This record gives sequence, C-alpha cells and structure tokens, in this order.
Amino acid sequence: MNTLRIIDFHVGSGGKIAGIQKVNAAGQQVDVPVFLINGKVSGPTLVVTAGIHGAEYASIEAALLLGRSLKPDELRGRIIVIPIVNMPAFQARSIYVCPLDGKNLNRVFPGKPDGTASEQIADWLFQNAIKQADYYVDLHGGDLVEALIPFTIYHASGNEAVDQRSKQLAKVFGIPYVVRSETEGSTYSAAARAGIPSMLAEAGGQGLWPPDAVGALTTGMNRLMRYLGMLDGPAPEPLPTQTLDKFVWLRSEHDGFYYLDVQVGDSVNEGQQLGRVTDFEGEILQNVVAPVTGRVLFLVSSLAINKGDPLLAVGA
Repeated sequence: MNTLRIIDFHVGSGGKIAGIQKVNAAGQQVDVPVFLINGKVSGPTLVVTAGIHGAEYASIEAALLLGRSLKPDELRGRIIVIPIVNMPAFQARSIYVCPLDGKNLNRVFPGKPDGTASEQIADWLFQNAIKQADYYVDLHGGDLVEALIPFTIYHASGNEAVDQRSKQLAKVFGIPYVVRSETEGSTYSAAARAGIPSMLAEAGGQGLWPPDAVGALTTGMNRLMRYLGMLDGPAPEPLPTQTLDKFVWLRSEHDGFYYLDVQVGDSVNEGQQLGRVTDFEGEILQNVVAPVTGRVLFLVSSLAINKGDPLLAVGA
C-alpha cells in the first residue's frame, strides 16, 4: 500500500504515527495535531476532522479517542484523523471564529493560500488532507453558547452520484436527523464539490463533552467504518432517520438580551413566536418567529446576543 503522508509525517503499510504539524497562517505558526493510521490491508482512505470550531468539545474528544484507539492491524485502508484543526480557537476558547482574523473557518473553504489566517488554514487542510480522501467526515457540536440535538448534514452539490453517496454516509452514521444543506464555504461542501462523498455530524454543546454526546459520534464513526469495510464486524443495522430538506437559520438584528420560549428539539409551526431580543429595559427589539414548520435543531443559550449572531435553526 502507498505511504500515507501529511507534509512532515508519513507512515507505510501497517504503521501508525502521531505528531504536531506546523501550519503557517498568515505569518503565524499554528500547531495542528495529526494521527496517520495505515492499515495492513488495502481499502479506502478516510479523512476525519474535528475542532474546526475550537470549543465544540464533544466532537474534539470523539476524534481524539478515534485517533488514539485505531490500530493498523485492525484497519483495512487508511485514515487521517485531525482532532483540532483550529488550534488558535481551541486555546482561546473562542466562539464561532478564529481569533487570528475573526473569521468563521467553516465558511471559507476550500481556502486561499494567500488569504487571511483562516483562509490559509482551510487551504492547508483541503490541499493536504481532504483531497486525499475517498470519504470525508467532519465532526462538530454545539459551540460554547449552543445547545443542539444530534444531527448529520450532507451537501447538495449538484453532483447526483456524490450527493447520494454523501446522504448514505449521513444515514449510516445512525443519528436520527439527516439535514440536506446548500451552505457554501464549509468543509463538507468543499469536499463534495471536489467529488468526495462527505458529511458533517453534530453532537454535544455548551462547553461540555458528556459521554452520550461523545458516544453518539464514536458509535457513528464505528458504524460508518464497518459500512465502508474498513473495520471488522457486521454491517451496521439500519436505524430510522428523517431527512430534513431545509435548514433555516435565524440571526439577531440587534445587540441585546436574548429570551427564548422553546427548547432544543421542540416542534414549531411557521409563524410561531419563539422568543425575543430586548434592550436592557426590556423593550422588544426583535420578535423571534419560526420561519418554517419543523424542529429546533440548535439554539443559542446565551443571554448576551450581538447583532449578526445566530439565534437558532429549524430543520424542516
């Protein structure tokens, strides 16, 4: 089998290596931890990332456990695990954005080699890791101020064969809600547009990494790798999933105070009053109204809210 390589690290068939890759981000050096596991037997190349958002801890812990536990003699194929892509955000406990440039890393893919720090990190990841993949999985969760119910997402790229394969990966993962998304600039959308079946999985949030949230992601990865024939074990048993064709976000139009009348997972009807943004005297600045009938997949749990911040998202 060919050598598996990420810049400074490489490993032959039947080997495993872990290390810190130094990545240039607009003149600043960023440490990116990497696991390379090269199975003794031929099979697909799978790339798994987490920590695109640095405070989504359940997903980071799940990726760390995956990278630490996988053994080359149990693996058919090759796997690259990068558990913390956005190390500056992880170290700063930064919500949403990379503190080096204030940009959301998951909106700038496939990146730019001569761009800002986030764009250069995205370019490095896309060119050196994602483009090697036969399949790609990006692990996420709610950020420090976000609660959510677990769901998976695949990108509607317009390439029917890739999109159907991506959707199947998302369903096999075993989380009940599968969301079809057309959001550009994300890891999985850039991968899908490059012809790589890909998906994103979400579990956990609010700065916590409870066992059930971490387990939803590690179990999903085990199911997916068995489905791809990369691990021994029976084919994953089918689990019921519901595909949501719309993923509608609401954002704050003001700086203020955020009060919500629904909980994550609640079913809502189009036009339903969900909450409000007020000023410090309690005067309503913005009524939060359900844009569609569906289910609240995630919501911001912070009292403080800034203009442009997400409030919640409804899957329909």
